[in-house]
Amino acid sequence: MKNSPGSRFRQALHEEKPLQIVGTINAYAALMAKDAGFQAIYLSGAGVANSSFGLPDLGLTTMDNVLEDVNRITNAVDIPLLVDIDTGWGNELMIARSIKAMIRAGVAAVHIEDQATLKRCGHRHGKSLVSKEEMVARICAALDVRTDREFMVIARTDALATEGLDSSLERSLAYKEAGADALFLEAAVTLEQYRIFKEALGIPILANMTEFGRTPLHSAKELGEAGVDMVLYPLSANRAMNKAAFDVFKDIREHGSQKLSLPNMQTREQLYTHLHYDEYEKKADCLLM
Repeated sequence: MKNSPGSRFRQALHEEKPLQIVGTINAYAALMAKDAGFQAIYLSGAGVANSSFGLPDLGLTTMDNVLEDVNRITNAVDIPLLVDIDTGWGNELMIARSIKAMIRAGVAAVHIEDQATLKRCGHRHGKSLVSKEEMVARICAALDVRTDREFMVIARTDALATEGLDSSLERSLAYKEAGADALFLEAAVTLEQYRIFKEALGIPILANMTEFGRTPLHSAKELGEAGVDMVLYPLSANRAMNKAAFDVFKDIREHGSQKLSLPNMQTREQLYTHLHYDEYEKKADCLLM
C-alpha cells in the first residue's frame, strides 16, 4: 500500500543502515524523537506495563491497553511506529484480531515472540518458550490477515538464552520460512551471533540495545558491520525520564523547593517548541476573531 505506515517503515529501513529505532513511551516523547531526527519509533510492551499501569513486564496488559497508547502516538506523529505485541494476547484468532487492530491504528510493524503466554522480560531468568510449531502458527496467523502487505511482522526469538545457538537458529529458520519479515534476536551476547543469524537467514535482523541486560551495548556502526539492520533502544529515554522524575521528587521533599533541579528540567519554551504551541495559539486566535 503506497505511503502506508508499513511502506514508510520499509523505506526508512532501506535508507538508514542500520535503522535506529528509539522507544517513545508516550505521544510527547514521540514528538521529541521526531524532532531529534529519528526515522522510526517504538512502543515497548514493558514500557506500557511499567509506565501506564505500574506493572512488571509479565504479560499483565491487554491488547486494548497497548492500543490506547498506540493511538495517542500515531495521532501525534507520522513517523513509522513499531509495536511490541508480546505473544499476541492469545490463540491464533486473537493474534489475527490484534494485527487487524494494529493496522487500523496506524502501526507500521509489530514483533511477536516465542515465549509462553505468561511471558517474562527477555533479559530475566526463567523464560519458557512455546514449541517451534506453535510460534510458526502465530506468525502465520499474523500474516494471513494483513490488509497492508507492507506492514511488517517481525519474529522475536528468546531461544538463544534458553535453548542455545543451534536451537535458536533452527527456530529462526522456521520463522523465516513461515514468512516473517525480519528476526528480533533477543539477548544476544556477542556481535558474532548477529553475523551468524544474518548469514543463515538473509532477512533483516533487529538488535535490542536495552540497558542493564544480558546484551552488551554496541554502537550502531559496530552492529551494522555485524549485519544488523535495525537497532532498538526500547526504554532508554524512559529510564532517564524515570530517574529524573525521582530525583526531582527527592529534591522537593528534602529541600522544600525544586530550585536545585531547575538546570535539569526542560524549559517551558522548549516544551512549547516541540508541541508547536505557537501554531495552535494562532489558530485559536483566528477562531476568536
